[in-house]
Amino acid sequence: MSHRGFGSDNHATVHPKIFESLLRANIDHAPSYGTDQLTEQTRELFKTHFGPSALSFFVFNGTAANVLCFRTLLQSHEAIIASDTAHAAVDECSAPEFHGGNKIITVKNPDGKLKPSDIKPLLIRKGDQHAAQPRLITLTQPTEWGTVYSLKELGDLSQFAKENGLFLHLDGARLTNAAAHLKCTFEDIVRAARPDAISFGGTKNGLMGAEAVIFFDPEKIKNFKYIHKQEMQLPSKTRFLAAQFQAYLTDGLCYSIAQRSLDLAQELAKELDHHKEIEIVQKVQSNAVFAKIPKDWTKPLKESAFFYMWDEQEWIARLMLSHDNEPEDISRFINRIKDLKKTP
Repeated sequence: MSHRGFGSDNHATVHPKIFESLLRANIDHAPSYGTDQLTEQTRELFKTHFGPSALSFFVFNGTAANVLCFRTLLQSHEAIIASDTAHAAVDECSAPEFHGGNKIITVKNPDGKLKPSDIKPLLIRKGDQHAAQPRLITLTQPTEWGTVYSLKELGDLSQFAKENGLFLHLDGARLTNAAAHLKCTFEDIVRAARPDAISFGGTKNGLMGAEAVIFFDPEKIKNFKYIHKQEMQLPSKTRFLAAQFQAYLTDGLCYSIAQRSLDLAQELAKELDHHKEIEIVQKVQSNAVFAKIPKDWTKPLKESAFFYMWDEQEWIARLMLSHDNEPEDISRFINRIKDLKKTP
């Protein structure tokens, strides 16, 4: 086993309290496919966090959550508008296109955040039978650059979507990190964005292979139960996914997990800022630090704490903090930088 690094919050351990929830659920027999009592209790818990109209379902991974949202809301001739760095556009092996037939139209932006002015020019061919019809905006919150939409920005995009007959989807693989940064609740985000669907992440936040899909209008999801099954994402032993979310959404555990990784990211950014050879290129608003580093430092620094190169043209590293990182991981990394600066 290698020591803790900054590669991804997917590399992190399962939080101990999540493991405890699995053990508590692991007694006796229970009905399958989401008809058990624990799953029903967890769905009610989602309503307390996301609002009384929240309809929650459980799946195994984030790509599936996005695909299920898109397939439920869209027809195959309709298109998805996304940032050019959006996970759905660049890191899902064309799954939205393959499973739903939906073209993804990307918008280039410097910080991963879409604006109404970015989207408006893409609507010029609405009604043209020769063009894929823009129908859904997907926002990653936080973005792949670690930046966070403010509640006002979400509200502006929501208003634009409603005025132009577009659905709004939140890709929230790290939505809890955004809530922690904004110092708000999930329901505050829902009130601002008025989304039609949310992909709500668990795996990157201390859960063991558990994600959720949230809708808000039963009329729009009449066929969801069939799509859920058809896409091979209906868990037979749903209680074990539900149990994790029940623990995650109880007693503020979700926010404490997120806050820890945010605090560590801020500490790492603060330490890196002392070194003129390193440039932090985005605001540190989530659990990621994006930094330009000297190319010849890459290999020795990766040996100290593994990370990925986000942009090999500009040589920008992504340093991702997780709930189980410790301050000494940062100290070890910074000490290695100090050693490299001494090397002639």
